[in-house]
Amino acid sequence: MAKMIFVNLPVKDLDASKAFYKALGYTQNTQFSDETTASFEISDTIVVMLLTEEKFGQFSTRPVADTHATAGAIIALSAESREEADRLTETALSSGGRKAQEPMDMGFMYGRSFLDPDGHHWELVYMDPAALES
Repeated sequence: MAKMIFVNLPVKDLDASKAFYKALGYTQNTQFSDETTASFEISDTIVVMLLTEEKFGQFSTRPVADTHATAGAIIALSAESREEADRLTETALSSGGRKAQEPMDMGFMYGRSFLDPDGHHWELVYMDPAALES
């Protein structure tokens, strides 16, 4: 069985966050969702768990970070192409996300980034396999 990653994120407005991740094209798994939690499948091995701040607090004794003011992590996902990185970032920006950084173009690697409605930093990175071989 492949290893999986579950990214657990505290959110202020669960409904707004659900709408944001649905707009990105991710599938909600209603079996693992309720009025305090929403599970979204990014791929077969990557799941983002959106938890209300109160629910998130049940899993950590530390205070919830204000990700609008501080960076707690950068969550990077691979993209299949530059176009996919651009499309998903533009969708995020038009669906309630905010710009995180300027696009990164290193020739062999291209990336776009955004902040979700709660300020969590996401990056979409495309690595050109042909450029890596040379």
